[in-house]
Amino acid sequence: MQFSEILGQEHLKSHLIKSASSGRIPHAQLFVGPEGSGTLPMAIAYAQFILCNNSGTENSGGNEACNLKFDHFAHPDLHFVYPTVTTEDVKTKPKSVDFLTDWRDFLKTNPYASLFDWYQMLGVKNKQGEIRVEDAKEILKSLALKSFEGGYKIMIIWMADKLNTEASNKILKLLEEPEPQTVFILITENEEDILQTIHSRCQVLQFNALPEKVIAEALVSRENMVPRDALRLARQAQGNFNKALHLLHEDGEDTPFEEWFVQWVRAAFRAKGNAAAITDLIVWSETIAGLGRETQKKFLNFCIDIFRQALLLNYQATPLVYFEPKVDKFKLENFAPFVNDKNISEIFAELSDAIYHIERNGNAKIVLTDLSIKLTRLIHKK
Repeated sequence: MQFSEILGQEHLKSHLIKSASSGRIPHAQLFVGPEGSGTLPMAIAYAQFILCNNSGTENSGGNEACNLKFDHFAHPDLHFVYPTVTTEDVKTKPKSVDFLTDWRDFLKTNPYASLFDWYQMLGVKNKQGEIRVEDAKEILKSLALKSFEGGYKIMIIWMADKLNTEASNKILKLLEEPEPQTVFILITENEEDILQTIHSRCQVLQFNALPEKVIAEALVSRENMVPRDALRLARQAQGNFNKALHLLHEDGEDTPFEEWFVQWVRAAFRAKGNAAAITDLIVWSETIAGLGRETQKKFLNFCIDIFRQALLLNYQATPLVYFEPKVDKFKLENFAPFVNDKNISEIFAELSDAIYHIERNGNAKIVLTDLSIKLTRLIHKK
C-alpha cells in the first residue's frame, strides 16, 4: 500500500513518515476517524514503511521482496484482528485467523470499506460481530514468536471498539508490557467506546473526513467520472470515500433505506387521529425487525441523517443540504417544515435510544413499534 494511494490526510502521512524514519515509533497508536477517511489503508501503508525499511511517500526503496508480500497483505510479521461472527464454516469461538482469506479479499476489493461491508461479506444476519478472547490468545501466541524477518512485528486491530471485556483485559496487559519491537495500531470510528485504560496507553491520531475536492479528484482519476458528476457525488458522500464508491456503483443500502424512511414518516403522518394507520406502523416495524441488527442500526443512523438534512433545509442552510430524494413524490422541502427546534432533540434522542436497545439485543419489533408511535406525536409538534 503506497502512501500516495491514500486520499488526503497529508499531515498524518508526513508525521508517520518522519517519526518512523527517525526511529521514533510508539509501541501503541490509536487511529481515530470516520468511515471512509482512510484509517485502515494508512495503518497498512505505515506498517509496510516500517517492516520493509522503505522511504518517502512512494513507500519503496527498501526490501522489495517485503514490498511484494504487501501486495497480497501476506507479510508474516503483519497481523490483523477484526470483528467476527459464527458462520456455517466456523460454528463456535470464531477468531480473525479463521477468516483470513476473506479478509485479504476484502482489503483487495476496497481498503476503504466499512464494518457493515465486512459484516455483509461474512453474512452476519441477526448476529453482531465482536473481537473475542480467542483473538487475544492468538495475539499473545503470534507476538511471543520471533519476527520472521528479524525486525518489527505489527498488530493492526481494526474496529478496536468491538473488543469485548475479556479480550480488552488481555490486550491491556500486552500494551502495559509490550514485547520489544512490537507495534500495535488500533483503529476505531468510535473513540468513546474504547476502554479508557487502553486509550490512555495509546498515542492518538485523529483523521478528518475527506474534503469534497479530494474525493472528486479520486473519482475522476480512479473511476473515470466526469468532473462535474464527480463533484456532485463527492458532496453526497460527506467526506466518506467508501460511500462515494457505493453511490457510484449503486450497490449501497441507501435506496431501500430511503424507501423505508418515506414509508415510515408517511405512516406516522397518517396515524394522528387515525387508529387504522397504526396498523401500517406495526407492519413497517415488523418488516424492519426482520432485518439483521447491523442493518437496523445502519438504517436508524440513516434516519438521523435525513432528519438533520430536513432541519438544515428548514432553517435555510441550503449549502449544507446534499440529500436528493429518489422516492416518487417525496420532496425534502415539503417534509422540512415538520422538523424544527421543537421536536428535533426528542427525535434524535428516540432514534439514539432505539439504536442503543437494538445493539444490546432488545426485541427489535417492540423497540421499533415504540419508536414509531412516539414519532406520530413528535412529527406534528409545533
